[in-house]
This record gives sequence, structure tokens and C-alpha cells, in this order.
Amino acid sequence: MEKILIVEDNPMVIRSLEFKLKRDGYEVYIAEDGRIALEILKQHSFDLILTDLMLPFVTGVQLIEHVKSNYPETPIIVLSTSKQEDIIMDAFNLGVEDFITKPFSPNELSVRVKRSLKNVS
Repeated sequence: MEKILIVEDNPMVIRSLEFKLKRDGYEVYIAEDGRIALEILKQHSFDLILTDLMLPFVTGVQLIEHVKSNYPETPIIVLSTSKQEDIIMDAFNLGVEDFITKPFSPNELSVRVKRSLKNVS
């Protein structure tokens, strides 16, 4: 079973992501902020990471930099309300696989998760 880490500080978004991804057959881990995500990453490896950019304590960009330095094979999908092109471009320049603008449809999420996981294997 593929493992996905969700790094998101909005409880409503967490619930909808967790529900959809578990229904799709993934093992899901949750981190409410970047600091918790870094702790979880010390204990587990993941097939995919979904992260917001605007996070408390450790930002999404700092988290992406950490993951790409330490786990370069792990794909990352950024979830963000940001429509600012420079933020989106920064995320891609750091090596993220995909960017989903919130709000998004659960089906769009499923397709993008499957595609990111398939590109790695």
C-alpha cells in the first residue's frame, strides 16, 4: 500500500483529502504543520507528499527544500490557494511534481496523485 503524507493546517482540507485518499486505497499520514511533517519524515518514508505552502513554524517551501535534499525521489504535490505565479514557479523550480489550486475537486486530486505516483515507479 502506497503511503502519502498530507501537510496541511486547514482541518476541513485535511478531512476531505484523508477521506478521498483512504477511499482510493492509500495509507495516509497527517501533519498539521511543517515542524510535525519533519518529525514524521524521520520515522517513515513516503511514496508521495501533498503539502500546502502557507504553513505555521516551517513553511511549505522549507519543507520542499528538506524533502528534495534528503529524499529526492519522493514526489511532491503542492496544494495552495495562491494564484501568484512567482510562488508557483518557485515551487516548480524546487522540484515539485504538480501544483493544485484550492479549492479542487476530489476526482482531480485522485487523477493527479495517481499520475505522480506512476511517474515515480
